[in-house]
Amino acid sequence: MGSPGYSNARKHTLNHLRPQRLWEIFEEICQIPRPSGKEEKILQYLVEFARKHQLDYAQDETGNLVIRKAARPGFEDLQTVVLQSHVDMVCEKNTGTLHDFDRDPIKPRVEDGWVKAIGTTLGADDGIGVSAQLAILESDSIDHGPIECLFTVEEETGLAGAAGLREDFMKGRILLNLDSEDDGELFIGCAGGIDTTAEFTYNSADAPADHAAYKVSVTGLQGGHSGDDINKGRGNAIKILNRLLWHAWQKNGLWLGEIQGGNLRNAIPREAYALICISETSKGAFLEHIGVLSDLIRKEFKKTEPMLKITVAGASMPSQFIDADTCSRLLNALYACPHGVFSMSADMENLVETSTNLASVSMHSNKIIVGTSQRSSVESGRTDIANMVKGVFLLAGAKVKRGDGYPGWKPNPDSPILTVMKQAYADLFGEQPRVLAIHAGLECGLIGEKYPGMDMISYGPTIKGAHSPDERIRIDTVEKFWALTVETLKCIPRV
Repeated sequence: MGSPGYSNARKHTLNHLRPQRLWEIFEEICQIPRPSGKEEKILQYLVEFARKHQLDYAQDETGNLVIRKAARPGFEDLQTVVLQSHVDMVCEKNTGTLHDFDRDPIKPRVEDGWVKAIGTTLGADDGIGVSAQLAILESDSIDHGPIECLFTVEEETGLAGAAGLREDFMKGRILLNLDSEDDGELFIGCAGGIDTTAEFTYNSADAPADHAAYKVSVTGLQGGHSGDDINKGRGNAIKILNRLLWHAWQKNGLWLGEIQGGNLRNAIPREAYALICISETSKGAFLEHIGVLSDLIRKEFKKTEPMLKITVAGASMPSQFIDADTCSRLLNALYACPHGVFSMSADMENLVETSTNLASVSMHSNKIIVGTSQRSSVESGRTDIANMVKGVFLLAGAKVKRGDGYPGWKPNPDSPILTVMKQAYADLFGEQPRVLAIHAGLECGLIGEKYPGMDMISYGPTIKGAHSPDERIRIDTVEKFWALTVETLKCIPRV
């Protein structure tokens, strides 16, 4: 089946991989633009898929889609199971990569046992889950009971699809979430989260005389998922850039014309830059000081960020600058704003309990917007760290607002579907899977809130570098992920 509205005259890069049909579908999906909030094309593809295979489907007011398939003969008495993934993807690209995520296809490639994309995020999060669902729906040889395949929208920008899910949309009360990123691990709990945004309003100041303009850039960082990767010691481009600016401002004084960094609330910022100007009499001392501090920072991150690059280059003089008072309050607030792990769980080993991500800074007209996100598996902990961030920006005179947030998912070690999947994994691979909770936000929290008693589990193949252009999926774990899903479907408890 071809992608609706897209040419099939493309290079087939993945069709030699196994399971073949899953990878063929994934490559089809790569041809379809699907940024968060712009999922119309992928939803059209799914509707046409359902019609072609004569499957019942329904769509709710939020845009979520469910496709239903009857049980294979002999398995009618199994409980209905919901297979769930999200259709949107994080849209990040490397500097210099020409790619329009609203129009251009993702270009997958195979390298050293992994599938990656050329210069952009791959969209395996969660395109691989969507592909598995479709491969199961079209197969006539997989044993399973009644199936409902749920495809949600806008997961990456705040779990909006799951939040808007109708409470009568599904009949099944067993849910397999196909959106985790570590082979051999079964997740039975997740963190809740909330976004905190600060807004500074500034007055424009004229360019001062006898000053030199520079562009200060921080690039080459790994970035990554603000939940899964927050405890890995990775650099935050905004924090590093602001550290350089704050010290230069303290030592030599500077004028700030522009500052930009980061993009998505759930991604650790990989790149940031600022346009500044320094007095002609201070520029020598400024360049020397920035050089020394840059060397210190690179040494601090030599293990976790070996590709970190800090550059200072001459630039055209901006026509306007941020007034001195707002510049002072902004630089102080960004320096004081916490980022990273705040506390570890006392209940589960090596689980981050509470964290915060300084995600983005951008300028719009006469406003500077700072985006942050907080996560915790403890509701009071999430509120506490969000209040801490709010307090920093209120002290700096910014306006602060919060998103609605989303709930966590409390682990149930006695889950019946967990028992089934642990046994299936052991039978297939001769070892026990690890049972964990995850610091990332999963849609399971919101789905469980709307469907009390839903027995849920989340799993998937190994994906590294999610939410960054380094995103990659390990090929051999996809085959294991597929085998585990197929084995689980035939072992679902009976009614």
